[in-house]
Amino acid sequence: MTTLVTLLRRGRPESGATMVEYALLVAFIALVALVGITLIGSNLQSFFSSVANNL
Repeated sequence: MTTLVTLLRRGRPESGATMVEYALLVAFIALVALVGITLIGSNLQSFFSSVANNL
């Protein structure tokens, strides 16, 4: 029984660390997406403004 308890205790920190790693990865992807959308948004606005002015 003690071997089972030892194995279960060893598995817990890894799953917590994995959860933190996934959370950091999701936060990084969200940040990159936000920056990308912001940059593309301003470029699209200027593009459509020039198209509207040419019409």
